[in-house]
Amino acid sequence: MEDLNIRRACVGDIPRIDALLEQVCLIHHEGRPDLFKYGTRKYTHGQLEEIIADDSRPVFVAVDGSGYLCGYAFCIFIRHENDNILTDVRTLYIDDLCVDENLRGRHIGSALYAAVRKFAKDSGCYNLTLNVWSCNVSAMKFYEACGLKPQKTILETLL
Repeated sequence: MEDLNIRRACVGDIPRIDALLEQVCLIHHEGRPDLFKYGTRKYTHGQLEEIIADDSRPVFVAVDGSGYLCGYAFCIFIRHENDNILTDVRTLYIDDLCVDENLRGRHIGSALYAAVRKFAKDSGCYNLTLNVWSCNVSAMKFYEACGLKPQKTILETLL
């Protein structure tokens, strides 16, 4: 998409981020209604304000030339200092990445991912990680196309 600006989120972005969070929740609810509630979102308004102000949890937004917020990426810096088995590397974890369902396929997600990847590298991170639900096939395909490879797998059995 032309004229796309990737920048850090600000408090004024919260109403649009809320709408996108609802889209993500619906995808997860449809894939796993046993785990995800219907009609909710991951963060409250107050939590979003705290996250946006926290430099250890950078949030990036993709805004088009008209100022419309098309997508976001929530990130978290992780470091396992003095861990018994893990090396002391700095990781940028993508907690959530979303592009408006009406704008998918326009390379907004790719632009967001590339910006986050560059930010992680410039911040001295060793790697960039994320989790994706297996029921979210389109997200799995997107991340594979971005070059991500499985690091670990979480298995479950319902009781």
